[in-house]
Amino acid sequence: QAQVVESGGGLVEPGGSLRLSCVISGYAFNPYSMSWYRQVPGKERELVAQINAPYGDTNYADSVKGRFTISRDNAKRTVYLQMNALKSEDTGVYWCNRAPLVTWGQGTQVTVST
Repeated sequence: QAQVVESGGGLVEPGGSLRLSCVISGYAFNPYSMSWYRQVPGKERELVAQINAPYGDTNYADSVKGRFTISRDNAKRTVYLQMNALKSEDTGVYWCNRAPLVTWGQGTQVTVST
């Protein structure tokens, strides 16, 4: 069964770090671009980071540049998002997906709070 499964979210204090993981199965993984999206309260879902194939070049939303790092392991069909120096405004639900889009997973909740 084709699916997208995100994990790694949780509660963290401001300034802390989290590493999100996303496994995609049942869909072709390489050589498609992979992205992380998020929806923060009161806003629409937005693109946070993207990593292309086969060279791994990356793009980031201005709000996360210098703090977040996207990476991929093609052998494991997994994409990661390392999030450092987290801020309260990073709170939201995070999803990954492929370009072109496939089914959406359930996402993983990230809460940045004291």
